[in-house]
Amino acid sequence: MSATLVERAATFLESRLSRRSFINRSAMVGSAVAIGSGVDLLLKPGTAYGAVCTCANTSCGCGTTCCAGFSEFCCSINGGYNYCPTDTVMGGWWKADNSTFCGGPRYYMDCHAMCGCSTGCGGGWGFCEPSCDGATCGCGPAGCDSWVTGCFQFRYGQCNQQIDCIGRIVCRVVACVPPWTIDPTCTTTLAVDNSTAEMNASCWTAAPPSPPPPPSPPCFSAATRCMVTGMTASADARGYAMVTSFGKMLAFGDFPSLGDMSTVSLDRAMVGMAATPSGHGYWLVAADGGIFAFGDAAFAGSMGGRTLNAPIVAIGASPTGHGYHLVAADGGVFAFGDAAFDGSMGGQRLQRSVVGTAPAGAGYWMVAADGGIFAFDAPFYGSPA
Repeated sequence: MSATLVERAATFLESRLSRRSFINRSAMVGSAVAIGSGVDLLLKPGTAYGAVCTCANTSCGCGTTCCAGFSEFCCSINGGYNYCPTDTVMGGWWKADNSTFCGGPRYYMDCHAMCGCSTGCGGGWGFCEPSCDGATCGCGPAGCDSWVTGCFQFRYGQCNQQIDCIGRIVCRVVACVPPWTIDPTCTTTLAVDNSTAEMNASCWTAAPPSPPPPPSPPCFSAATRCMVTGMTASADARGYAMVTSFGKMLAFGDFPSLGDMSTVSLDRAMVGMAATPSGHGYWLVAADGGIFAFGDAAFAGSMGGRTLNAPIVAIGASPTGHGYHLVAADGGVFAFGDAAFDGSMGGQRLQRSVVGTAPAGAGYWMVAADGGIFAFDAPFYGSPA
């Protein structure tokens, strides 16, 4: 008997709600339909609706937006910007066809809270306990007139599949371009819900000023733009470190972790790093020549704020650790502190751009993308160019 009631109630609900909306509501209240009040569910379908109409705010009625079973647009809770907020990650997406906002397909991407612990995950269940994800279940900024944020444990799963323990949905990014062009971890596995094609939020429509690029995601996967742009070794060669384009420093072995720039908004991408001879400090350098010093690495100057003919691509430390030289893509060299200027390829025609440098006693080498080596007060041993 109970199975029949559940089937009838589900048929009634699905005839009035999109499949995704019904799934989200059911996920929120578990088996509310199955344990409803028997005959009332059969004779009064509104009671069944109420059983799955569990709102983030109990003062909201079942006919309000907050109780509609959909997640809030990210732009509504992210300063007007249409991308996943900090400490969230895309977990999946669906498509709505024939949207007038896009003149065709429109894509919805769920941004899930990241788990601070794995409590609750395991045994085939991929969601951490709410206490682990830092999200707050509630209505969006407009209260009952907003969709829900931080309540639903539901995942389509086409994005960031390397994360097997994820938090609740905080919000959704809406775009006219496919999800894999925004987050390359997203696969093309299709889910469709055309009933969402005309849903809108005022912040989503284009309006000046244009939002800035989204903040860089946490560094946990190369597929999420954790692109390594430079590395250096520890003083005793028992460790090494890497730096990513958005300033995250990854230390291995005995290399010290003394800080990085991953939580700071950078004007340009980070492109390289160099360690001090003592092993107790390091510099990071950005493409505009900005220098960021950590530990016993001293700041001796930078090219930040100056006009460059080509972006900076690498940094090399002086033998004493009291200076460094920067190398640009056109072979230009800029020396600071006690680092000597021994020449450069600036102003000369190169077959390929310079991509790296290495100190050589009082001098240095530079290497181009085709393997060409340029030696300055340093021996030349050959190259594959």
